[in-house]
Amino acid sequence: MNEYWTFGLLAVTSFFTLINPLGVMPIFMTITGDLNADQRKKTARKATIVSFFTLVAFAFSGQLLFQFFGISVNSLKIVGGVIFFIMGQDMLQARLSKIKVSDSEITEYVNDVSITPLAIPMICGPGAITNGIVLMEEAGSLESKIILVSAIFLTCLLTYIILWSSSRIIKFLGDTGNKILMRLMGLIVMVIAVEFFFSGLRPIVQEMLKI
Repeated sequence: MNEYWTFGLLAVTSFFTLINPLGVMPIFMTITGDLNADQRKKTARKATIVSFFTLVAFAFSGQLLFQFFGISVNSLKIVGGVIFFIMGQDMLQARLSKIKVSDSEITEYVNDVSITPLAIPMICGPGAITNGIVLMEEAGSLESKIILVSAIFLTCLLTYIILWSSSRIIKFLGDTGNKILMRLMGLIVMVIAVEFFFSGLRPIVQEMLKI
C-alpha cells in the first residue's frame, strides 16, 4: 500500500510541476482577455479536457506511436521550444494584449486557442507527455495504472480551477498590471523555450557526432 501512495504522490507532484498551471495562467489571462467569464470558463474547461485525454493517450500508446512514426521526444522538445519562443517574443512585445474577436468568431476562437496553444503545448507539453510515458512504463500493475490516470485527472482538475479563477485576477491587476505580468512571463517563457530547444537538440547532436 505504501508503494502505491508513493507512486501516486510522485505522479501528482511531477505532473503538477511540469504542467505548471500557475505559469500557464498569465498566458491564459492574456489570450482570453477579451472574452467574458463564461467564454473564458469554457476555454479553460475544453483545454484541460483535451490535455487530460492527450496525456492519457500518450501514456498508454506514446512509446508505440513514437516507434511507429520514428518520432523522438527530443524532436518534440525542439518543436515545443520554437513555439514557446515565438509566443514569448509576442508576449514580451505585448502583441497578445489585445486580441479582438467578433461575436461571430467567438466559438471558433475558443475552439482554436483551447486546443492550441493552451492544451498543446502549454498544458500538455513535452515534459508532461514524457513524464506520462515514463511513469506508465514504471506502473507494472493495474492498480498503478489506475493511480497514474487518477493523478493526471487530479492535475488537470487543479489546472482548470486555477485557470477558471484567473478572471478574478484579471480584474484585480487591471490592464496595466496584466501587461506588466505578460512581459515578465514572456521573458520566462523564452528562457523555458531555449531550455526545451537545447535539451532536445543536445542528444541529437551527440548522436550525430558518434556516427
